[in-house]
Amino acid sequence: MIWNLESGWLMMAVASVAVLSLFFGSALDAIMREDGFGPFGNMLLFTFGFFAAIIIANTYGINLRELKMAVAYGLGGAFATVSVLAALKAGIAKI
Repeated sequence: MIWNLESGWLMMAVASVAVLSLFFGSALDAIMREDGFGPFGNMLLFTFGFFAAIIIANTYGINLRELKMAVAYGLGGAFATVSVLAALKAGIAKI
């Protein structure tokens, strides 16, 4: 699905996700403080996780033609990425 987008639409999708990720990242930074990755680090993780989840879903043949399903998979991947990396960071800090 994502590879079928024209370059203009793909850039708009990345920009839209990045802006919303900055919003979520700054909110998460206010909650997690030193346990997080900072607002821009959270933004990068959210953006990477969003598109990685969509690409992985497409690789496994999951049809994401509907925007609702693509957003659901993307948000799930974004929050899973941040959660896993925050847990790893906390685990490493305990050692």
